[in-house]
Amino acid sequence: QVQLVESGGDLVQTGGSLKLSCAVAGKIFRVNRMGWYRQSPGKAREVVAVWEVGGGTTYSDSVKGRFTLSTTDAKFTIYLQMNGLRPEDTGLYSCNALVEEFRDNPRDYWGQGTQVTVAS
Repeated sequence: QVQLVESGGDLVQTGGSLKLSCAVAGKIFRVNRMGWYRQSPGKAREVVAVWEVGGGTTYSDSVKGRFTLSTTDAKFTIYLQMNGLRPEDTGLYSCNALVEEFRDNPRDYWGQGTQVTVAS
């Protein structure tokens, strides 16, 4: 069974840094896309950064230049380095992955989320 294992959320001061990680657990054939989304209080979930096979990495305008998404060589783990954190970055950060457990059988998975709180 495929699961996404997330870690790294915490409470930090404005201007601080955090590094989130998300790993695909379970036997799989390939990961086609992985990324981070966040839901802030009173707002809809929004994309933060997404890596995709053949498409590179895209970032939301609000985090460009501050956040960096990286992957392992196997592309089964992603990291989100968050620098220059602001109170508006506060939210529940959830990992998403499009995974092929078997060839040509992609399915979408979500992690349970990790809370990031930035104090002003």
